[in-house]
Amino acid sequence: MGWQHRQSLNGNNWFLMQDGFDLSIVVFLALAIFVGWRLYSVLGTRTDRDTRSQRVRPRPPLTLVQPAPQPTDEITEERDPARWKGVAEAGTPLFEALDGLVLRDPSFDGRHFISGARAAYEAIVVAFAAGDRTTLRDLLSRDVFESFVAAIADREKRGETVETTFVGIEKAEIKFVLLRDQTAQITVQFLSKLITATRDAAGIVTDGTVDKVVDVTDVWTFARDIGSRDPVWKLIATEAGH
Repeated sequence: MGWQHRQSLNGNNWFLMQDGFDLSIVVFLALAIFVGWRLYSVLGTRTDRDTRSQRVRPRPPLTLVQPAPQPTDEITEERDPARWKGVAEAGTPLFEALDGLVLRDPSFDGRHFISGARAAYEAIVVAFAAGDRTTLRDLLSRDVFESFVAAIADREKRGETVETTFVGIEKAEIKFVLLRDQTAQITVQFLSKLITATRDAAGIVTDGTVDKVVDVTDVWTFARDIGSRDPVWKLIATEAGH
């Protein structure tokens, strides 16, 4: 094997070649191995340390507790004192109770409820006077329905009839709100004007008058299961107001 000389492109450097083998390749290869070893000694060691650190870093414990809801614009609006305007005064226990109800039942609307309670009050008063059991069944709880039906049956047994003209409701306001498990109870005070008279079997007025408007105060409590899809509030208790 003979050694040959080959001049570089710039004409200044010479490289030895053995039968066509370029010695510069060996030099560059050795340099690459050296650089690679240095990089591994630095970067490789650091990466291994970081990996070990990640392996021993404790993980946060898992939890099945539902996280507390974060404040939203919707909740802020619900807490706005103007939310219960015309229903309850800000800062009162009733105001706070209504807020608690709407958090459990977001579909609840105070003004809409009062409007429905007024309509239910009129329907129940008129149905009771007429002995309309069908209407009463849809609006009363079982206990109240049975009580009303028993009163109607006694009246019919005596041959009595009731004539009632519903003049109007002067005022209807929520007095109490109570949450018991999934059941919401709302007590409403009604101030109404009625013309009512009871006649015996002979048609003689035995109670009330047929031409005089009287003021009536009633305190009724309505309830519904807020976990149910049934939106109907039913009357569960009645008492005369003062």
